[in-house]
Amino acid sequence: MAIRVVLLGAPGAGKGTQAKMLIDKFKIPQISTGDILRKAVADGTPLGKEAKAIMESGGLVSDKIVLGLVEDRLKQPDCKNGFILDGFPRNTAQAEALDKLLASLNMPITIALTVDVEKGELMKRLTGRRTCKSCQQMYNIYFTPPKKEGVCDKCGGALFQRDDDKEETIKKRLDVYDTQTALIISYYNKKGIMKTVMGVGSIDDIFKKVVALLS
Repeated sequence: MAIRVVLLGAPGAGKGTQAKMLIDKFKIPQISTGDILRKAVADGTPLGKEAKAIMESGGLVSDKIVLGLVEDRLKQPDCKNGFILDGFPRNTAQAEALDKLLASLNMPITIALTVDVEKGELMKRLTGRRTCKSCQQMYNIYFTPPKKEGVCDKCGGALFQRDDDKEETIKKRLDVYDTQTALIISYYNKKGIMKTVMGVGSIDDIFKKVVALLS
């Protein structure tokens, strides 16, 4: 049975890790609209050229172009047994357009899955990140702190917090995610294919729950 998944999850929820494990287990591709857009631009496909012109003029690539890119990708042989859509759809209009496209290809979504983590936990995961300036080793001051505060265990380099990991930025990202995704969750709930996995505990435990929902 083909497994066709729309994968949702706030920044820091561990969605990317679960996606990689699903790819390995089920041998299906992860389709990220950002990745296929960059590839189309690099390859100079007709849609890629159109998108490049829009991006170079500072515009946003339209849903129509993104859906065209998704359609091209879904027609490739490795999607025959399923796929994981990551980062798309981002709103209800995109979800409706995607459903029409998938119906025309006879490839309907089998499950919309969200990895749910309480907001306070997400804040710790994201604002706690520290990176070594010298070797780029990552730490988290709450969960995987260095032996000596502010100093890398591996090379003794100074640790710093990236601008996009600062509390104000993270709060904005999470608020935007909540606003956008609440409507998508509601959309897939009405279709009866929305499932939620709590993203707490070990990575393997979370993965077992994900696989159970897909089986």
